[in-house]
Amino acid sequence: MIIKEYRVVLPLTVEEYQVGQLFSVAEASKNETGGGEGIEVLKNEPFHDVPLLGGKFTTGQYTYKIYHLASKVPAFIRLLAPKGSLEIHEEAWNAYPYCKTVITNPDYMKGNFEICIETMHCGDCGDQENVHELIPEKLKQREIVYIDIANDPVETRDYKPTEDPTKIKSNKTGRGPLVGNWQKTADPIMCAYKLVTCEFRWFGLQNRVESFIQKTERRIFLNFHRQVYCWLDRWHGLTMKDIRDLEEKTKRELDEQRKQGAVRGTTGDIE
Repeated sequence: MIIKEYRVVLPLTVEEYQVGQLFSVAEASKNETGGGEGIEVLKNEPFHDVPLLGGKFTTGQYTYKIYHLASKVPAFIRLLAPKGSLEIHEEAWNAYPYCKTVITNPDYMKGNFEICIETMHCGDCGDQENVHELIPEKLKQREIVYIDIANDPVETRDYKPTEDPTKIKSNKTGRGPLVGNWQKTADPIMCAYKLVTCEFRWFGLQNRVESFIQKTERRIFLNFHRQVYCWLDRWHGLTMKDIRDLEEKTKRELDEQRKQGAVRGTTGDIE
């Protein structure tokens, strides 16, 4: 098991991020769907009485998605896995400011594969020691990884000038561009504390696959949060009703996109 806590600092309020994150998830989903692959939304509904983080959070929005992603896993997994097994199921409980996402492969890997992502969103610069209230044993295993959306290097294939925080200034808020040691001067400021626990029980491949998954999660977190900031003027001012309407529209678009066009998005060719 590998446990990493990614800390992503953003020039937003916690309240703003709730809207920005949901908007960006909907938009990014469309960029990952096409050619028979991509994201299928099965459920998107309120939940109640689900104890999260020791019972501190119990209500919110539940989503259940299936990721059809044959081209988005490492080549060595594609060689070993039978056809039809490369579908990932994602259950998410969004009890903002706390969110929990569990990713599994129930049809093939069953209980031998699980990624759990727990996120706490706080109005600070990422300096809380144990926001996820980990027990001492897990604290010893945890590795903290800071992500700087402006200064961390982006892979060439992921880079877009329109999604570069060092080049983007928000007309609506006046924030940006994010240059130099921007985290010291940004106002407002917040941090997404993303705890990723990864288990892949397959003899001979466990360490390699778990390391690949953590590397991929970091890449996704960096690229996604660059988008959240750079799309600020597209989502700033939207209400939660606007977001729910957008999610319903996006679900219909994803169903149609998945049936046509070419494979799109983040492929799994890094090993």
